[in-house]
Amino acid sequence: METDMLLIDKMAGPDSRYRAIGNNGHNRRRIVRDHESSSDDELLDLTMDNEFIRSGHSNQCEGSISMTDMMDDLRLGIGQYDDFHTIDWLRDIGQDRTRHRNLIKKQRHGCWQRLLSAHDAWSGWLCVLLVGCAAGFCAAVIDIGTSWMSDLKEGICINAFWLNREQCCWAANDTTFDSASCSQWKTWPDLCGIHNVTGAGAYIVNYLMYLIWALIFVVLAAMLVRVFAPYACGSGIPEIKTVLSGFIIRGYLGKWTLLIKSLGMMLSVSSGLSLGKEGPLVHVACCCGNIFAYLFPKYGNNEAKKREILSAASAAGVSVAFGAPIGGVLFSLEEVSYYFPLKTLWRSFFCALAAAFVLRSFNPFGNDHLVLFYVEYNNPWYIVELIPFILLGVFGGLWGAMFIKANIKWCHYRKTTKLGQYPIVEVIVVTLVTALIAYPNPYTRMNSSTMIRKLVSMCGTEVDSDLCDYRHDNITDDDVGTVSGSLGSRGVKAMWQLVFALVFKVIVTIFTFGMKIPAGLFIPSMAIGTIVGRLLGTGVEQLAYNFQSYTVFKEMCKSGHTCVTPGLYAMVGAAAMLGGVTRMTVSLVVIMFELTGGLQYIVPLMAAVMTAKWVGDSISRGGIYDAHIRLNSYPYLDTKVEYIHTTLAVDVMSCDDSSLQVLTSDSQTVEEIEKLLITTRFNGFPVVTSQQSKYLVGYVLRRDLIIALNSARESEDGVVSSSIVYFSNSVPVNTLVGGPKPLKLQKILDLAPITVTDQTPTETVIDMFQKLGVSQILVTQNGRMLGVITRKDILRHIELMNNLDPESVMFS
Repeated sequence: METDMLLIDKMAGPDSRYRAIGNNGHNRRRIVRDHESSSDDELLDLTMDNEFIRSGHSNQCEGSISMTDMMDDLRLGIGQYDDFHTIDWLRDIGQDRTRHRNLIKKQRHGCWQRLLSAHDAWSGWLCVLLVGCAAGFCAAVIDIGTSWMSDLKEGICINAFWLNREQCCWAANDTTFDSASCSQWKTWPDLCGIHNVTGAGAYIVNYLMYLIWALIFVVLAAMLVRVFAPYACGSGIPEIKTVLSGFIIRGYLGKWTLLIKSLGMMLSVSSGLSLGKEGPLVHVACCCGNIFAYLFPKYGNNEAKKREILSAASAAGVSVAFGAPIGGVLFSLEEVSYYFPLKTLWRSFFCALAAAFVLRSFNPFGNDHLVLFYVEYNNPWYIVELIPFILLGVFGGLWGAMFIKANIKWCHYRKTTKLGQYPIVEVIVVTLVTALIAYPNPYTRMNSSTMIRKLVSMCGTEVDSDLCDYRHDNITDDDVGTVSGSLGSRGVKAMWQLVFALVFKVIVTIFTFGMKIPAGLFIPSMAIGTIVGRLLGTGVEQLAYNFQSYTVFKEMCKSGHTCVTPGLYAMVGAAAMLGGVTRMTVSLVVIMFELTGGLQYIVPLMAAVMTAKWVGDSISRGGIYDAHIRLNSYPYLDTKVEYIHTTLAVDVMSCDDSSLQVLTSDSQTVEEIEKLLITTRFNGFPVVTSQQSKYLVGYVLRRDLIIALNSARESEDGVVSSSIVYFSNSVPVNTLVGGPKPLKLQKILDLAPITVTDQTPTETVIDMFQKLGVSQILVTQNGRMLGVITRKDILRHIELMNNLDPESVMFS
């Protein structure tokens, strides 16, 4: 008997958003998908406290390998994924192979089919070209906007307010960019009628305007993120890694996220906070990749293929962030990508090349380089300098491990207390404290990128800088022409300012990273590293100059350059700190090599980066992005972590024989299956011969089952609640003659699900999840169903074996 319309939200479970509607006044039920609530532009809170948690706990199954040869006959929607679910790599790759085979078969049918096949072949290259161009354009706009907003804290161009100070002076044909000699650029004290730039009045006005603009910028950034795109906060790299591993987060790569992330990035970086835009540029590039993927159904309709585009986009993001196309490709391979076939490597290289070319065409910094702090060294380095380079690596590993622990503790405190309920207030307080302390020190007042450029630069006879203030007392004939000397008063003052800047940035970065504004960690880590490197390099330089008669220093102080290059130490220190925080190795060395343009400095960079990784890993495993993945409890199964425990598959599965819900192949009615969907939250069901024997026949997804039942209700006459559901093509004759019309659902049944026996070692099961990309594995014993293992079950088991809380895996 037909029942009244039910609340289909319960039937669909919290994993999906369905709504029930009537059918012309009759009592038949209809389940439809609410497309508006799951679009890519859906704005969801990153805390994921409600629906996210519930969806994480509904885990009997998350995906399946459907019969790809039969998918063409199914209704639209069969085989797709809901929000906060894990994709099935095998099924999606199989679907793409079937689609490709069909294209090849149709080539003989005419020129149009051959043209379609050719379009399919080069559509991937066209897609990554568009992604690269879009990433380069976005990076150029962000760089130009950040430069203008940063200069706005100091003054404004009178005749053209949209120009930054450097461009304003170009327009006025001035040769220098000092406020005193640039006629068109007016500082805020000038506009207030204070012309004594060294007086107390000018200092107070500059201080106040610095505070006001910093607060305006961060409040705008925080409100834009809060109101329009909650997913635009943070660096985005932990979530990108999770998405590339196969997890679905609708809206994280949408158009609104791209827009707000780009604008918020300019505002937050310009405020003077200890953060950078290089990490978020990876998120911006992946947003471009996701948007352009939908222009090509080959990628837009296949989640596994879409992730090939996203891997290429992440390479383009690093390419435009550091002006390092090769380093970007290696970053995508080493750090973020989960599935990286050879053709993805080629397309990533092409995408990074296109992005760098577009950014270079815009020339946002006016120096014919892709980054603000590009530097080129000519001085050699000496074998004895490997000792301080390795010391920089040790400090980088120690600081990286300390920073990760401190930042994770603070983020956990923010997440579990009322502080997390007031993100805008937190941003305002941190910005106010940062601006108040940062302004008196010129090295903390300037943007981190500008500071890095100053610290990595070389000293020469024509360079007028506090860092290069040397006294040449008691010069001998051997010292003539040597740039190095004893530090002058300005040089000593600069060293003390750097010490205070180091302490300040080490502390404030811990509280800044993780706030609800776009914030990257690459530049703050490099800034800390450049300070440490410059201090150490200057110390080694003074040691070599004052004791150059010693054997170890005898060859260093030659005519025409410094005894050592403190800027090189700063660059090596930047690599060491960044390596200690992120635990990157090969990609980081290549990025630094592309920044310096000197092949001869590869060895110092490699020594420092590897030392930083060894020291950091000896204290805590994994980098900052892996730590934030664990903090947010994302279902990310790290391929670099080895499983050391000796357990079996039967110990891992969460659905045992008593709680396992199955479907029978030929004995359940439509009404019974609908009640099972209402009363359970599982995302899929094994199909067995009978409830008693439980011999496995196949596997069916919850979403496919709901759509198939809904389609049958609408389009097939005679299908009622008492109709028997058959997961096969053969139907008994007596059923056709006496009872209601049966419903055949063999087309949505996966007849070859991935299975293991109950005695399979857990490390083998983990390898299958990592290398095959399956969403679930069925556990059998002599062909009988015992239970199901999902990716989240594996993560729970690993946490349990490591004496941690297994319930923390599910997005708590």
